[in-house]
Amino acid sequence: NMSAGRPFRGCACFFTDNIFVGRFGLHVRYRDGPQLRRDHGRALRERGCRSEEQFREVLREIEAEVQRRKELIHKSEERRAIISKCYKPKHPEVYTLQDSFLAPEFLEIVRFCTSPGADLQGLLSYLESFSDKRIYRLPVFTEEFCQAFVDELENFEQSDMPKGRPNTMNNYGVLLNELGMDEPFLTPLRERLLPVTALLYPELGGACLDSHKAFVVKYSLHQDLDLSSHYDNAEVTLNVSLGKEFTEGNLYFGDFSQDPCPVPKYIEVEHVGGRGLLHRGGQIHGALPIASGERWNLIVWMRSSAIRNQLCPMCRRKPELVEAEGFGDGFTEPLGEEEVPQTVDVCALG
Repeated sequence: NMSAGRPFRGCACFFTDNIFVGRFGLHVRYRDGPQLRRDHGRALRERGCRSEEQFREVLREIEAEVQRRKELIHKSEERRAIISKCYKPKHPEVYTLQDSFLAPEFLEIVRFCTSPGADLQGLLSYLESFSDKRIYRLPVFTEEFCQAFVDELENFEQSDMPKGRPNTMNNYGVLLNELGMDEPFLTPLRERLLPVTALLYPELGGACLDSHKAFVVKYSLHQDLDLSSHYDNAEVTLNVSLGKEFTEGNLYFGDFSQDPCPVPKYIEVEHVGGRGLLHRGGQIHGALPIASGERWNLIVWMRSSAIRNQLCPMCRRKPELVEAEGFGDGFTEPLGEEEVPQTVDVCALG
């Protein structure tokens, strides 16, 4: 995958920053034991990590996660090759995006956004807005597609194919690039959304979201119940509720990570089947525990290289670029001096 002929990269902070210590619900930065104790010892103690043995367990957990991240690209490519060769899909049609999968209202919204004179106020009349946090809900998929997609995901889950964790905080779900869905399904979906995100999030590169990371997460009583507070490695996130039947498990949203309040105000948003939430990746959020049933959600982290090439959203520094597979983490190598555009445009800053 390339952006204007440039391969995508990751940031070196992936191996040191935002490492989630599940048992104490804390994200940490890790260089070595003394640094961890110095920077995070107090927060760990406040969360119940009081004995030396507990601290050593945390160290082991972190070191295992760092090792997992270092092996991630190789292991992911291995899994993808095996799945491509050996997995027999139950619903092969769901792997390629078709207009018939998309809610008629979604297609109408995209039509409006691509019409002459489309503006933010006009777009907002089609969307549900939540508080002043720039969180919006819109219809995305038909109920028929959601049912077929979840059925396909369950078929894969029950197969003996190798499976990767969706991210560092979710244990249950599917990495969609490993299923081969990036090019035929997710890239077209992201591109269909560009006229919408361009109006909603212009300063985040909403008009030039040129890569993504997409996964499906699953919550159930005997697996992942909830999700701790966090922000996404994305400029804009799409979160679509796919079903099935469940109670509780609302999403909650706090501050924008780059603009925190002394006393954050949280709002809760319910899931509605087939509908998606669009929000800024930096919006702090989480998921409350479900009370019954099973909940499946499609998450698409959409990224703009023009924005993140200036500042990595995870370490808040100029990205230190490292080799990556596929879309990497959405960074690209800088343009040569002679290629820098003369006019300033947020989507041409990369």
